[in-house]
Parts: sequence; C-alpha cells; structure tokens
Amino acid sequence: MTSFATGFARTQKWLRAHPLALDGAIAALVLLCMVAGSFADPNGEHGPEFGTRTPEPRSVVLMVVVAGALVFRRRNPMAVLLFTGAVSVLELVAGDPAAPVAMGAVVALYTVASRTDRPTTWRVGLLTMTVLTCAAMFFGSTPWYTQENLGLFAWTGMAAAAGDAVRSRRDFIDAIRERAERAERTREEEARRRVAEERLRIARDLHDVVAHHIALVNVQAGVAAHVMDKRPDQAKEALAHVREASRSALNELRATVGLLRQSGDPEAPTEPAPGLDVLEDLVITFRQAGLPVEVARCDDGVRLPAAVDLAAYRIIQESLTNVQKHAGPDAKAEVSVIRVGPTLEVTVLDNGAGAHGPKDGGGHGLLGMRERVGALGGSLTAGPRYGGGFRVQAILPLKTRTGEDT
Repeated sequence: MTSFATGFARTQKWLRAHPLALDGAIAALVLLCMVAGSFADPNGEHGPEFGTRTPEPRSVVLMVVVAGALVFRRRNPMAVLLFTGAVSVLELVAGDPAAPVAMGAVVALYTVASRTDRPTTWRVGLLTMTVLTCAAMFFGSTPWYTQENLGLFAWTGMAAAAGDAVRSRRDFIDAIRERAERAERTREEEARRRVAEERLRIARDLHDVVAHHIALVNVQAGVAAHVMDKRPDQAKEALAHVREASRSALNELRATVGLLRQSGDPEAPTEPAPGLDVLEDLVITFRQAGLPVEVARCDDGVRLPAAVDLAAYRIIQESLTNVQKHAGPDAKAEVSVIRVGPTLEVTVLDNGAGAHGPKDGGGHGLLGMRERVGALGGSLTAGPRYGGGFRVQAILPLKTRTGEDT
C-alpha cells in the first residue's frame, strides 16, 4: 500500500512538471470515448445498442482533430473552445448519424470555466450551450427533444458549473495560503520590532548605568588625585567612594546584561529594577561626590507601575549625572516628585552655568530620556532656566499604554 501511494505521488508530481503530457493523455482518453460513442446507437429498441452503426471517415477525422486541439487547451483555452465548438457544429449539421464530437467542446468549455472569472464563464457557457443545443435540435436526430439533444444541453451546463467550482476552490485555497503567508510575515515583523524595542531599552539602561557611575568615579578619582599629598584621609575616603560606585556599576551592568541571556543560562538576574524606593540611596551617591541635592516628594506614597517607576528613577539619575558633569563645580540640584491627578511630574533643577550635553552633540542622555518617556505616553521638556541653570521635567502617566496602572 505504501509503495502504491509513493508511486502515485511520484506520477502526480511528474505530470505536474509536464502538463503537456497530461493534456495529451486526457485528449487520448476523450478520443477513445468519442470513438466508442460513435459506434453506439442511443435509440435502440431496448436502450443504447453497440455495433449497429459505424462512424463515417469524415467523423473519425473530425474526432481526431478535436482531440488534437485539446492538447493545447491550457495554453489558449478560449481559442480551443472556439475551434472545438465550430467542429462540433459542423458534425451536427453534416453528420448522419452525428458522432459525439461535441465531447471535445464540453472539455474545452470546462477548461475555460476553470481558468476565467465567473462573468466570463456565464457568458461563454450560455453561448456555447445555446449554439450546440440549437444545432443539435435543428440538424441532429429527430424529434428535437430526443435524449441526445437534451443530453448535449445538460453536458455543456455541467461542464461550465464544474469548471467554475474548480476555479472557486482554487481561488479559496490560494487566498488561505496568502493569508497564512501574510500572517507569518506579520509575526516575523512583530518579532523584529519587539527585538529592536528591547535592544533600545537595554541600550538606554546601559547608558544610564554607565554614565552615572563613571561620572561619579571620575569625580571621586579627581578629588583623590587632588588631595592625595596634602589630605590623604580625604583621598582615602574618595577612593572608597570610587570602589563603591564601581561595585554598584558592575552589579547594575550584570543585571542589565543578564536580560540578554537565554532562559537556561545560569546566574540569571533576580534583583528587581531600581525605582523611586531607592531614590535616597541614589541622591546620597551624588552628595558624596560633592553635588548638593535637595529632594521634595509629594507623591502620596503611591505604588507606581514598574515601567513608570523605572523611568522616573532613570530620568533623575541621568539628570543629576548631567548636572555633575556639565553644571560646574558650584552647582546645586533640586529634585521634585509630585503626583498631579493621573500623572507623575518629575522635575530636576540646577543653578549651574554649563550646558547639559557635550559640545560636539554626541550625547545620548536627553535623547534616551525622551524615548523612554515617549514609550510610556508621557512628555519631557528640557532646557535652560531663566536666570541661569537647567531644568528637566517629565510628565509620566500613572496608567501605561499596556494597561498597567496604580
């Protein structure tokens, strides 16, 4: 049974690769049926009888010509239908008795219906049915309502209906296949989009972590180098801050890079992302680095969505890092976290004289903050203050786009 199925599948594949051979086999089968039908007398005493009549040489030639035309029915179905229909009418008019040459026109009509649209099938089918049936009734067997004449009407109608059904099924299968391919492409595009968004988020986190801690390390290292000879105790304290900032940077880098690991990798990060709960620890690191920071909170101790909590923390971290790096040695900073209705306002002010961001425009801090806030549906404004200093204000919705809320 398995070998038969394998052989059938192989044969089917070969026929699909050689459609002309398949059409030749179908044409030979139609020729065999026409020749067999030409020896049958449908009007016998007890029904159809074989051997009571023989086809004329002219009818045999017409049957062979029609069968030969069917070999090319897929290449030009409309021309083949026109040719076989004309030969069928010729046989119905001149044949006595007429051979079933119209079988070729029936097959050609099926091909046209299976390869064109429905309106064309209706027009061509009705025309073919009318011409062949009228020719049979006027010039064929008598009386006009014999089963041969009515059978020709039925066969042409069934050929058109069968071809239209095959075309509809093929179009339906093609539509399903196209939808499946489009859905697959959509899934792949969505996966690529999510990967790009995740990479951007991780890049922002890495920038925030590295910029903050490296800025602190740089400041403390500069202090240690400046007071190393005259005040070694203060230099020792500055180096301790350097070590603490470095350890904190390594821990946060390990947690962030851990997001890139596969689910089966060992030592996956387990610590939660930082938020406003550890804001005081963040502020202490800046104070220890020599930047006076004042904090005012009026958020009613509200539990923030994780994305909003992380964004607020990172915005404050990046803003204070910029103050530390660009606002000058005598700068002071003020941080306020206020809940206003359905939003959380995070503001960082400083009184420094420097512009935030490197002079060559290569910084990504403010850009990263804008993208982070925009991803949550909020807004961020940043610019110089009237009278000196810089101001960063972010308005974050307490209900995120993913539906997470307080």
